[in-house]
Amino acid sequence: MEELKFEDITSEAEKTSEKTEETPAEAQPQKEEKKKKTLKEELIDWGKTLLFWCFLPLGVFLIFCFMANVPTGSMSPTIPVGSQVLTTRLFDKENIERGDIIVFDSDELNIVLIKRCIGLPGETVYFDGTGDVYIDGEKLEEPYVSSFSDFYGFFEIPEEHYFFVGDNRGGSLDARFWEQPYIHKDEIKGKARAIILPVDDFRILN
Repeated sequence: MEELKFEDITSEAEKTSEKTEETPAEAQPQKEEKKKKTLKEELIDWGKTLLFWCFLPLGVFLIFCFMANVPTGSMSPTIPVGSQVLTTRLFDKENIERGDIIVFDSDELNIVLIKRCIGLPGETVYFDGTGDVYIDGEKLEEPYVSSFSDFYGFFEIPEEHYFFVGDNRGGSLDARFWEQPYIHKDEIKGKARAIILPVDDFRILN
């Protein structure tokens, strides 16, 4: 009987192993098809997207802006009675300049007002009774004033406070007549930018 050597057994095993390695792997099972959304699910997704893009601009608007209603003629004709005014919130009150139209809270009257700022912190305001106004002794040019007033008075504005009056000087109940004529910077809400409604009165405010 022919003797089978150990070397031959090892050689046969190696050949078998090589053939096994060369054998291609079985095909992987196909991936499961992605489940299709139902019409209801599609509509819900579209609704969520629509709500997001509707409320995002609204949220941004409410953070930086608001609408102010003008119920009286104290700022007429610059701002007609019944106007809706686009107002931007003032986060830095140091940016207020003379001539700005400002929306602010009146603790004395317990209402929100819109008037023009003519006096800044630390200044003096003098009404000479002829319709002219002087700031720290210098005459103030006011092309926006629409009516005459013979009011006479002198005011010294404290620091961090402002002095507001209406453009319709002869028909405005403003700082000249308040018991507390000076508005603290913390009471200021924003700066009027444009008349939005009525549409016929639309214009940018200086």
